[in-house]
Formats: sequence, structure tokens, C-alpha cells
Amino acid sequence: MSKYVITFPGQGSQSIGMMNNLSHIPVVQKTFTEASEILNKDFWAMVSSDNQEINETVNTQPIMLTAGVATWRYLQENNLATPSFIAGHSLGEFTALVAANSLTFNNALKVVTKRAELMQDAVPKNEGGMAAIIGLEDERVIEICMQEQGSEVLEAVNFNSPGQVVIAGTKSTLEKSLQSFKDAGAKRAIQLPVSVPSHCRLMQPASILFGDYLNTITFNLPEIPVIQNFEAIDYNEIENVKLALVKQLFNPVMWTQSIKSLSLKGIDLFIEAGPGKILTGLNRRINKEASHISMSGEEAIDEILLKIKGST
Repeated sequence: MSKYVITFPGQGSQSIGMMNNLSHIPVVQKTFTEASEILNKDFWAMVSSDNQEINETVNTQPIMLTAGVATWRYLQENNLATPSFIAGHSLGEFTALVAANSLTFNNALKVVTKRAELMQDAVPKNEGGMAAIIGLEDERVIEICMQEQGSEVLEAVNFNSPGQVVIAGTKSTLEKSLQSFKDAGAKRAIQLPVSVPSHCRLMQPASILFGDYLNTITFNLPEIPVIQNFEAIDYNEIENVKLALVKQLFNPVMWTQSIKSLSLKGIDLFIEAGPGKILTGLNRRINKEASHISMSGEEAIDEILLKIKGST
């Protein structure tokens, strides 16, 4: 019998048509309708139409939350709602808390919308940026950031897997630094198409306002342990759960450490619940011995059930 974890993707996994393989599932349709009614936006139209609304932060965050919750509810219908742990990458952490009954879906939608607004307003348009650095050790990426930042901001912010780190900071400084990463041996140093420099200290002012907002929201203690990004651990006090969400805004996402920690706890099956397969790829690079499945369609259910029962 496999011990498994459900992982939820964050911003960056969105794409037009991303829920097509599950679009005929009633609970998926119902979840999108529910989100649209709560926030008064047609999210299904956004994920189905060829437009750029899906990539606007204030839309992306509630859309990805909705997609993750819809997938989770489908897993629940198939008796897959008892993982040993849950985890989410950045924004996906909020989906994880909904799955663990720490946050209601209604409240989570309002929280991530507020989060997106605060993040968007924290840095003037075109003054912040992010880039992916491929093929350098984590310590080397941190070292180059410190060398290149000068009086501006440049930080390693997503430790996604060995050899894949995302940096964020002041856009002009970030752009100038890319050549230094290449000169140091990076296979690739690619600027990402985002306007918000997430998880760096430019988000610290937003985090203060976000913390104030979270104090108005009711949380429950998670019913399933949620590994949160800030310290790659789960918390058993509500105040620490909230504090980790605040700290996450301006501190790195410790994803590699999270997956390694889960592996040490005996997890041998990692299930990605949400659009795309980004986390599945990252998790496989971190733990090559475990099984990894992405819930990209209903056929994955049978594969997951077989793996949980220990079949091959």
C-alpha cells in the first residue's frame, strides 16, 4: 500500500483549455460555476477562450485555485481524499488548505483575489521581473544574485528542483544579470512573462497588508497535514498556518526541501491535482525512485488506485 501526497500547482500552470479533459465531470463544472458566482466573473469562459484574461494575476490566482479544488473534489468522489499529506506550490498552498478543510472555498477565493491585488500593486508596472535559471547549483545562484543586485533587489525565490531555481527582483537589474548566470555555466537563463516579482522582499509591504486581511478570515486547523512553502513543514497551530502564508509572499518557495521532507516521511506516490504537469516533472527530478502521476484526465484515477494498492 503506497503512502501518497496530493500536490497542487500554482501560477504558471494555467493555459487555455487546461480543464478540457475533465470538463464533462459534473463536480468540475459545478466548482467553476460556484467560483464565478462568488467573484462575479465567468472563469470557465476565461479558461476556454483564446484571450489574455487568464494570465492577469487577479484572474490567474482564483482560476488556479478553482481548478485545483475542482480536481480535488473529483478525487474525493473517487475515494482518494485521504492522503498522508497535502502540499501546494506557492499559490497552490491555498488550494491545499481548502482540501485540508482549513479554509472554505468561498473564503479562499476572496483571499487569493486580495493576495493578487496586493501583489500587483506592490511594484509599479514593468519595474519587477522573474527569471528561471537552469543548470546551476542553488548556492551558486544565490551567490550571483548577491553579486549582481547592488542597491536593488535580486533574489533566488523558487527552489523548484535540483538545477532549477527562479530568481526575482528589480526588472532592470534582473535583465542585466542573466548574462552572468550564463557565464557561470547556466544552461539557460530565461526571463519569465510575469509582471509581479513574487517571493522577494519587494513583496514585503504587500505582506503586511495581507497579514492584516488574513486576520479577518476564519481558518481551521488542517485536518490533513499541509506542508507549507515557507519552512517546508506542516503546522499544528492556526496562527502559524496564517503566518507562513504571509511569510511566503516575500520568502523563497522551498519546494525541493518540501519534496525531500515528504520522501523521508515514506511518501512513495506523488499526485499532482490540477492543470498541467509542471509539479510532476519537478517532483520526479527530486525523487526519482517514487511514482509520479498527474491528474490530467479521468484515466489517471485507475492508475492512481493501482499504485495506492501496490500494483504495477
